[in-house]
Amino acid sequence: MKAIKANVTNGLQVGSIVETCDNSGAKIVKITGVKRKKTVKGRVPGAGVGDMVVCAVKKGRPDMRKTVVFGVVVRQKKEYRRPDGTRVTFEDNAIVVLKDEKGNPKGTIFKGPIAKEAASRWPAVAKVANIIV
Repeated sequence: MKAIKANVTNGLQVGSIVETCDNSGAKIVKITGVKRKKTVKGRVPGAGVGDMVVCAVKKGRPDMRKTVVFGVVVRQKKEYRRPDGTRVTFEDNAIVVLKDEKGNPKGTIFKGPIAKEAASRWPAVAKVANIIV
């Protein structure tokens, strides 16, 4: 995991239902936690593009359902600003399911674009992505 250049607004919260954009077997997941986020005591952290989240699989293959997986947020509907002044927003919220906490993706094909912030922070995810915006 590398440092991120943009100050990404948190567009997702704990309890959000999100689609996955890979072929890992999970289709819809629920965010149950955010890793590596520091907040005030008692506050539930939010997640933005490039953040690692802990998810529970709600829909997907039978062997993936009802399991807890790690994921990286690669798209969010909430608009955020890049250092050059451009504002970025996507059509949907999406995550990529990871094999482990080190950031290796479980799937081999990603559907749709991946945010540049997520690609720069997670190089293993960027290798598999075909469109980086």
